[in-house]
Amino acid sequence: MSIAKSIPTIDTVAAFLERFAPLDLAEEWDNVGLLVGNRQHKVNRMMTCLTITPTTVAEAIREKVALIATHHPLPFRSLKTLTSDSNTGRLLLALIEEKIGVYSPHTAFDSAPGGINQRIADGLQLVDIQPIVKQAEGIGAGRFGFLSTPVKLTEVADRTKSFLDIEQIRLVGNPNSIVRCVGIGCGAADEFIEWGISVGCDCMLIGEARFHACLKAEALNIGLLLPGHFASERFAVECLADILACQFEGIDIWASRDEKDPIWTL
Repeated sequence: MSIAKSIPTIDTVAAFLERFAPLDLAEEWDNVGLLVGNRQHKVNRMMTCLTITPTTVAEAIREKVALIATHHPLPFRSLKTLTSDSNTGRLLLALIEEKIGVYSPHTAFDSAPGGINQRIADGLQLVDIQPIVKQAEGIGAGRFGFLSTPVKLTEVADRTKSFLDIEQIRLVGNPNSIVRCVGIGCGAADEFIEWGISVGCDCMLIGEARFHACLKAEALNIGLLLPGHFASERFAVECLADILACQFEGIDIWASRDEKDPIWTL
């Protein structure tokens, strides 16, 4: 049920996000939840983004945003000082000076029942979808599932490009190899490769992978599809903006309009 036409507090929005992507799903190394802000401040304008950068901070300030839901946390690691001497410090100080809150669901959103990896698996039309790394009662990290009809790796690549609305994708392995079981890990997720092998995946769709991880996948005969870190996650913060807009009808909510992938293809 939506909270119709009311102006929620940061605390109210944070509580909803915690229900949507429970924080106990996050990896131990992560920094999730409400990271900056006064819980009692009202939220009349809100923005989602993949990452807090000078570009997204400038947009939030210009548009008089009260709260940013960013996928990637800021701060990510513990701070001993908060000054303008570092990029992290400058961004945080700019947000604090404008009384803009920061919430990050990060790996909790990756693993949530309605989260990023589940959405990619659904987008590829997989069936019998399960977490790659299981916790309890069907929840856990990553996803894997099965194609109703086995297809070539190139066909899975085409489905991925169509779902993520991208023109190019990088591939490791034999393009003509037959794929029945597909593993999913958004973002920087090459640690899922061995888990994918353990559950019988023929290929893994992960945002990005290190060079030596690609060599290892090739040696172990598992295909990799690499759409890029940005492409594998940015669509989901657009979905999150829509979910929040339905839940909180009294406020303006949008996915950052200025955010772009920092990696260009010429």
